[in-house]
Amino acid sequence: MKIDALKALLDEMTIEEKVGQTIQLSADFFSDQSEDITGPMNDMAMTEEKKYQVGSVLGISGAKETIELQKRYIEESRLNIPLLFMADIIHGDHTIFPIPLGLGATWNPDLIKQTAEISAKEAAIQGLHVTFSPMVDLVRDPRWGRVMEATGEDKLLNKRYARAFVEGYQGENLKEDLTKLAACVKHFAGYGAPRGGRDYNSVDLNENTLREHYLPAYQEGIDAGAKLVMTAFNTIDNIPATGNTRLMRDILRDEMDFNGVLISDWGAIGELVPHGVAEDNKAAAKQALTAGVDIEMMSAAYSEHLVDLVNQDETLKILLDESVWNILKLKNDLGLFEQPYRGADEAAEKETVFSNENKQVALTVAEQSIVLLENNGVLPLKKDTKLVLTGPLSQSTDLLGAWSWKGDREQTATLAEAMAKIANNDSFSVVDDRTFLEGQNSFFMEDIRTADTVVVAIGESSEMSGEAASRTNITLPENQLTLLKELKKLNKQVVAVLINGRPLDLSEVIPLVDGLVEAWFPGTMGAEAITNVLFGNVNPSGKLPMSFPRSVGQIPLTYNEDSTGRPMTEEKRSEKYLSRYLDAENTALYPFGFGRSYTTFEYANLTLSSQKISEDDVLQVSVDVRNTGDVKGLETVQVYIRDKVGEVVRPVKELIDFKQIECTPGESRTVTFEITEKQLRYTHADHSVSSDAGTFLIGIGTDSTVALSASFELEK
Repeated sequence: MKIDALKALLDEMTIEEKVGQTIQLSADFFSDQSEDITGPMNDMAMTEEKKYQVGSVLGISGAKETIELQKRYIEESRLNIPLLFMADIIHGDHTIFPIPLGLGATWNPDLIKQTAEISAKEAAIQGLHVTFSPMVDLVRDPRWGRVMEATGEDKLLNKRYARAFVEGYQGENLKEDLTKLAACVKHFAGYGAPRGGRDYNSVDLNENTLREHYLPAYQEGIDAGAKLVMTAFNTIDNIPATGNTRLMRDILRDEMDFNGVLISDWGAIGELVPHGVAEDNKAAAKQALTAGVDIEMMSAAYSEHLVDLVNQDETLKILLDESVWNILKLKNDLGLFEQPYRGADEAAEKETVFSNENKQVALTVAEQSIVLLENNGVLPLKKDTKLVLTGPLSQSTDLLGAWSWKGDREQTATLAEAMAKIANNDSFSVVDDRTFLEGQNSFFMEDIRTADTVVVAIGESSEMSGEAASRTNITLPENQLTLLKELKKLNKQVVAVLINGRPLDLSEVIPLVDGLVEAWFPGTMGAEAITNVLFGNVNPSGKLPMSFPRSVGQIPLTYNEDSTGRPMTEEKRSEKYLSRYLDAENTALYPFGFGRSYTTFEYANLTLSSQKISEDDVLQVSVDVRNTGDVKGLETVQVYIRDKVGEVVRPVKELIDFKQIECTPGESRTVTFEITEKQLRYTHADHSVSSDAGTFLIGIGTDSTVALSASFELEK
């Protein structure tokens, strides 16, 4: 539809029809009327007439269902404005990829873009238009359950992934390419920093930290063209984000130049009341509209009160028109006025969704997401040795993780099934751990006593991480630690495979195992991917996107912590009055960027093209990386810098760039990075962003513990 026609449509709408466009309902409201929907209809201040004026629906799936609902809705709608269909397509639609934290461990934005493309294709062919993804919240506290939905603790890594997701979902021509979805960057802003790691809690961020570390990934998603942004549940400056005019209008709209649709999270406008900043839903509706929230998801403030508010206040009428215009533009950008059923195709759906081609990509991604944490020579496994698989997750299909609502566990192989296909049948057996844990000592049976190596699948159930799944204790469940301790007594080689959605405290685990594999929730093809890594068909290459603590007492923990006036250094280890713990190291158990391989890499000859650069120069920094092992390997080469002196305190180290290379045994490759003045900028005291003249330390290595052994000067 041309812009003039779209404006004419807006002018033709009644106040009631305009308000309807700002309301989002779940698909349940459009099911056959029954007693089950009467209560929710009342809770949402909804009538049959109003129901056929709403602008969008969430949680519907299947081409048949979306086509039927769209057809019925348009027939009932006076102006024939089509519905928007939205859903949580977070790490796959039917084909489930590793959880986003696992995707982050690939350090491969191109691969993540491919997963988004597949997710969009599977969802779009079912008639969906918008995905509530990517979640780009920076995370530093693994107690928070939703770290599984994030891509890590580093702003650069998160920026690269934010762009990859948005470009993968939306493509280059959203209107014409019917295999694409509109992306929704969330949750704006700072949702990944709740106090105490407790979901829905308040957030305490000074503005410099918010701007320097948290906003960049949102900005990157917006710059990549994301059509929607979702508000966060939390407060910023003690004001809930969903009613925060400064955050949403001054920062998001004006500074960050976002001109798309702003949607609340589920029920967030109504939650302004229990937050204590709105007396009732009427006040909440006014506050949210004033802040610029275009769509209310699943609370009744707009539905019940916005018509009256707008009729009483000309200023709110103008704001309502702005919101409805944003919504109509989104529908137009998706081509819904010309093609209300868009890409929905019931026949093609059967061939596209969960195809073998898509599953092959899921396998590759899962393989690259796996991080090898420990290996005392036990891995890769040898097929001709006697192997026993056990553990509570060894025969479980609970490998998809949270936010995989359309994934099918029945079509997900267990680790036992996958290993049985590769291992020698005569030397491989599966022992159920439950009888042992119930005190019947099954581990003294013949299989265990004669085994060479025991593989133990342990970790979390999918309900133990995700939304509303915060934990104060992030160790393994006690029965799993007991299992490892009993196995240790048998003097066997033990390999632990972790299935989990967050960094765990593994301090008690390490002394009990010879090999430790972090597999996250690996998705549809997870069992096959783990098996390929265990047996060496794939050399593990994953790198941690988030630090693993030695103890929950270190949290929040990040590699790029701010400099302190009394830093703990090796030279001062004997001194007391330093920033340190009495009972533990400051450092992470496993640092950001860490991950072992079945081969080894040697770094040498760090070289800078110049010792000084100006604002217009490009500094070339190179290093030689050599595979000194016996097998081919993929290495993520990471560049870190430190700004020696800043106007505000600067981090002790920051990731500035990274590249992946593959080397055969004995092969050496020179890896070169280009550093510009733009990469040296940071947020100053007045919240402006610029660089300062001065000294920068730089280092290139395999993880964030790399020494910053070279330096250069920025001249201005």
